[in-house]
Amino acid sequence: MEFSEVKVLIFEGYARQTLPMAKAFNKLGCEVTTLNHSKLDVGYTSKYPTKKIVKYSSSNDYVRTVNTVRELLKSGEYNLVVPMSDFSASLLSRNKDEFSNYAKIASNDWEIYDIAQDKLKTMEICMERGIPCPLTLISVESIEEVINSDLNFPIVVKPRIGYGAIGFKVANNEAELREYIVKNKINISFYVFQEYIPQSDVQFEAAMFVDNENEIKTSLVFSKNRWFPIEGGSSTFNITVDRKDIVESCSKLLKDIGWRGCADVDLIQDPRDGIAKIMEINPRVSGSVKICFEAGVDLAKQIIQREFDHPVTSYNKYKIGQRLRCSQTDLLWFIKSSDRLTSKPSWFSMKKTKDQTFSLADPLPWFSYSIQSLGRYRKEMKKRSD
Repeated sequence: MEFSEVKVLIFEGYARQTLPMAKAFNKLGCEVTTLNHSKLDVGYTSKYPTKKIVKYSSSNDYVRTVNTVRELLKSGEYNLVVPMSDFSASLLSRNKDEFSNYAKIASNDWEIYDIAQDKLKTMEICMERGIPCPLTLISVESIEEVINSDLNFPIVVKPRIGYGAIGFKVANNEAELREYIVKNKINISFYVFQEYIPQSDVQFEAAMFVDNENEIKTSLVFSKNRWFPIEGGSSTFNITVDRKDIVESCSKLLKDIGWRGCADVDLIQDPRDGIAKIMEINPRVSGSVKICFEAGVDLAKQIIQREFDHPVTSYNKYKIGQRLRCSQTDLLWFIKSSDRLTSKPSWFSMKKTKDQTFSLADPLPWFSYSIQSLGRYRKEMKKRSD
């Protein structure tokens, strides 16, 4: 199939990764349509989509969003759907059997997707296969079982399914643990309890791509040098690095679970032993995917090749030292962090740095994304404080 024959529906248009993905599909000659919930979504304000649709698509109403996607796909106007967020990837995986009648769905079968989205299932596989990860309790039903386990305080408590450190809690002692669980009426079976790894070292992400023959075709690693919220959140400044140990760990994990296509793996380097340990899988295109394109890796091309059963281009090498900044949240990091003037690289350095949402060739998305970010800020911070 020629790239010009591919009609891509990108779902959802509010996600910042929509920008580089729409640009890349456009560059390949595809017809690109974005599904947006608002005219302020970057998928609507960008010049790269061929068509822009504003219809209901929100995690606030799952059924209504499913109906929106079903209506669009049954029109026959698209032959490939690519999710941008955890919500859209999950929705497409759950409904893949039906939606595959109308288009190629660039999300894994539900059985595989569920392993990747569930932090507890991911940790269980890591510990079974000897893949570096934090010590995690696999089967607990009560606070007493947590307290009497092999875990020492501080203990991390976080939802099995979630994003951006929402619900993340570090309990320093038994009293804090009991108070957090009781106060928030936590159902222990829906949470992960694991050892706390000090966040005094660097964190990493690995942007991975696996083809239909279970071969790794992309394994790009970047350091997360700053993140917001500071206590634990999404990266604000990244740098591509060469870490073969991380590639080995992430490759083994994804191949063992039978993953296909794009995945993003989060890791933290343990300052106690210097080992980078897997924390979770983000089962979709990375929010920082622009760094892949800047480093010479074309994930859009790989998605099309895999979905339409063509040999997938392998990217064994990429540019090291390429930097990516999310200016909106990196500014918040600067305001809140006590390391604002001592961070390395310097917050003021622009060497080899690209912005996630700004470019002179397509400037409007930066402004619309900034407006939306301001609107979401208080709500997002409340989620993390609850």
